[in-house]
Amino acid sequence: MPKLKTKASAKKRFKVTATGKVIGGQAGKRHGMIKRTKKFIRDARGTTVLSDPDAKIIKGYMPYDR
Repeated sequence: MPKLKTKASAKKRFKVTATGKVIGGQAGKRHGMIKRTKKFIRDARGTTVLSDPDAKIIKGYMPYDR
């Protein structure tokens, strides 16, 4: 069985924790901040844990990072 390649875009953007959860940047913060509430902007700082369906897709891109 040949080695599998890791998607370069995924390894730059996501990280897998020791318990197997996938961490990524918070979505919805690229533009249009004037219409967002202050609470949304505060809560959307930093990184967040991806939902299970999204994490399954990302783990497929990073086969050795499980």
